[in-house]
Amino acid sequence: MALFRRHPAALAVLALAACDTGPADHQRVAGGDADAGRATVIAEGCGACHTMPGIRGARGTVGPPLEGFAQRGYIAGQFPNEPAELMRWLADPPAVLPGTAMPATGLSAQQQRDVAAFLYAQR
Repeated sequence: MALFRRHPAALAVLALAACDTGPADHQRVAGGDADAGRATVIAEGCGACHTMPGIRGARGTVGPPLEGFAQRGYIAGQFPNEPAELMRWLADPPAVLPGTAMPATGLSAQQQRDVAAFLYAQR
Protein backbone atom coordinates (compact mmCIF):
# COMPACT_ATOMS: atom_id res chain seq x y z
CA MET A 1 0.00 0.00 0.00
CA ALA A 2 2.91 2.36 0.61
CA LEU A 3 3.76 2.12 -3.09
CA PHE A 4 0.31 3.44 -4.00
CA ARG A 5 0.55 6.33 -1.52
CA ARG A 6 3.88 7.41 -2.98
CA HIS A 7 2.90 6.68 -6.58
CA PRO A 8 -0.85 7.21 -7.07
CA ALA A 9 -0.42 6.65 -10.81
CA ALA A 10 0.52 3.03 -10.06
CA LEU A 11 -2.90 2.52 -8.50
CA ALA A 12 -4.60 4.08 -11.54
CA VAL A 13 -2.71 1.80 -13.94
CA LEU A 14 -3.59 -1.23 -11.85
CA ALA A 15 -7.26 -0.23 -11.76
CA LEU A 16 -7.37 0.27 -15.53
CA ALA A 17 -5.70 -3.09 -16.14
CA ALA A 18 -8.32 -4.80 -13.99
CA CYS A 19 -11.07 -3.24 -16.10
CA ASP A 20 -9.66 -4.54 -19.40
CA THR A 21 -11.99 -7.50 -19.84
CA GLY A 22 -13.40 -6.88 -23.30
CA PRO A 23 -11.90 -7.42 -26.72
CA ALA A 24 -9.70 -4.81 -28.34
CA ASP A 25 -11.48 -2.49 -30.77
CA HIS A 26 -10.11 -4.31 -33.82
CA GLN A 27 -11.39 -7.60 -32.39
CA ARG A 28 -14.99 -6.58 -31.73
CA VAL A 29 -17.38 -8.84 -33.56
CA ALA A 30 -20.46 -7.01 -34.83
CA GLY A 31 -23.55 -8.94 -33.80
CA GLY A 32 -21.54 -11.45 -31.76
CA ASP A 33 -22.60 -12.54 -28.27
CA ALA A 34 -19.80 -14.03 -26.16
CA ASP A 35 -22.25 -15.79 -23.82
CA ALA A 36 -24.00 -17.45 -26.76
CA GLY A 37 -20.56 -18.34 -28.14
CA ARG A 38 -19.67 -20.01 -24.86
CA ALA A 39 -22.88 -22.05 -25.07
CA THR A 40 -22.06 -23.03 -28.67
CA VAL A 41 -18.51 -24.07 -27.72
CA ILE A 42 -19.96 -26.31 -25.00
CA ALA A 43 -22.75 -27.73 -27.19
CA GLU A 44 -20.39 -28.45 -30.10
CA GLY A 45 -17.87 -30.21 -27.84
CA CYS A 46 -14.92 -27.98 -28.73
CA GLY A 47 -13.33 -28.98 -25.42
CA ALA A 48 -12.69 -32.46 -26.81
CA CYS A 49 -9.84 -30.93 -28.83
CA HIS A 50 -9.09 -27.64 -27.03
CA THR A 51 -8.35 -26.65 -23.46
CA MET A 52 -10.48 -23.66 -22.50
CA PRO A 53 -10.55 -21.88 -19.17
CA GLY A 54 -13.96 -21.81 -17.55
CA ILE A 55 -15.35 -24.63 -19.70
CA ARG A 56 -15.89 -27.75 -17.65
CA GLY A 57 -14.16 -30.78 -19.13
CA ALA A 58 -12.43 -28.78 -21.89
CA ARG A 59 -9.06 -30.48 -21.63
CA GLY A 60 -8.39 -31.55 -25.20
CA THR A 61 -4.85 -31.54 -26.53
CA VAL A 62 -5.43 -32.07 -30.25
CA GLY A 63 -5.80 -28.35 -30.94
CA PRO A 64 -4.09 -25.47 -29.17
CA PRO A 65 -5.34 -24.22 -25.81
CA LEU A 66 -7.66 -21.26 -26.31
CA GLU A 67 -6.73 -19.30 -23.20
CA GLY A 68 -5.43 -15.89 -24.19
CA PHE A 69 -6.72 -16.29 -27.75
CA ALA A 70 -7.26 -12.53 -28.09
CA GLN A 71 -3.53 -11.87 -27.68
CA ARG A 72 -2.44 -14.22 -30.44
CA GLY A 73 -1.17 -12.70 -33.65
CA TYR A 74 -2.27 -15.55 -35.88
CA ILE A 75 -4.99 -18.14 -36.31
CA ALA A 76 -3.66 -21.63 -37.05
CA GLY A 77 -0.22 -20.04 -37.13
CA GLN A 78 -0.89 -18.51 -40.57
CA PHE A 79 -3.82 -16.10 -40.72
CA PRO A 80 -4.07 -12.67 -39.04
CA ASN A 81 -6.07 -12.88 -35.84
CA GLU A 82 -8.93 -10.60 -36.83
CA PRO A 83 -12.70 -11.22 -36.88
CA ALA A 84 -13.16 -11.78 -40.62
CA GLU A 85 -10.34 -14.34 -40.72
CA LEU A 86 -11.54 -16.04 -37.55
CA MET A 87 -15.09 -16.41 -38.84
CA ARG A 88 -13.79 -17.74 -42.15
CA TRP A 89 -11.73 -20.25 -40.16
CA LEU A 90 -14.66 -21.21 -37.93
CA ALA A 91 -16.91 -21.78 -40.95
CA ASP A 92 -14.73 -24.41 -42.65
CA PRO A 93 -11.16 -24.91 -41.43
CA PRO A 94 -10.20 -27.56 -44.03
CA ALA A 95 -11.24 -25.22 -46.86
CA VAL A 96 -9.02 -22.49 -45.41
CA LEU A 97 -6.09 -24.76 -44.54
CA PRO A 98 -6.15 -28.16 -46.27
CA GLY A 99 -4.76 -30.87 -44.04
CA THR A 100 -5.71 -29.18 -40.77
CA ALA A 101 -6.85 -31.47 -37.97
CA MET A 102 -9.78 -29.14 -37.25
CA PRO A 103 -12.92 -30.43 -38.96
CA ALA A 104 -15.56 -28.41 -40.76
CA THR A 105 -17.77 -27.12 -37.98
CA GLY A 106 -21.13 -26.60 -39.65
CA LEU A 107 -21.61 -23.46 -37.55
CA SER A 108 -24.17 -20.96 -38.79
CA ALA A 109 -23.05 -17.40 -39.53
CA GLN A 110 -24.53 -16.28 -36.19
CA GLN A 111 -22.76 -19.07 -34.32
CA GLN A 112 -19.49 -18.06 -35.98
CA ARG A 113 -19.96 -14.47 -34.77
CA ASP A 114 -20.84 -15.67 -31.28
CA VAL A 115 -17.91 -18.08 -31.01
CA ALA A 116 -15.56 -15.39 -32.33
CA ALA A 117 -16.88 -12.97 -29.69
CA PHE A 118 -16.32 -15.65 -27.04
CA LEU A 119 -12.77 -16.35 -28.23
CA TYR A 120 -11.87 -12.65 -28.27
CA ALA A 121 -13.09 -12.43 -24.69
CA GLN A 122 -10.40 -15.00 -23.79
CA ARG A 123 -7.76 -12.56 -22.64
